[in-house]
Amino acid sequence: MKKLFSSQDAFELQAVRSELDALSIPYMVKNEFASGAIGELPWQDSQQEVWLVDDTWYARASKVVEALIERTSDKADMRSDWRCQQCGEENSGAFELCWQCHAGTRPE
Repeated sequence: MKKLFSSQDAFELQAVRSELDALSIPYMVKNEFASGAIGELPWQDSQQEVWLVDDTWYARASKVVEALIERTSDKADMRSDWRCQQCGEENSGAFELCWQCHAGTRPE
């Protein structure tokens, strides 16, 4: 068995699991239910990890994880804070339109 991925982000971990499921790549999750032990155990020992059941899948599975992380980081870049070109208001990356004037849009 070989460790493939670990993350504190439950959504990121689930995305990896979904991709592996879609490709029928065999894996197991370690520490899946250990979050209740945080505080009793160091966080490193209770962090969820995806392990491959069969090491021969490692090359393909690692490409899946790399692609997923790349897509996630591209989305995070798109969500950075921005300044409205119409009124100059600073907006959170979550907003597509300026929350102050509703006229300005996120610059490309």
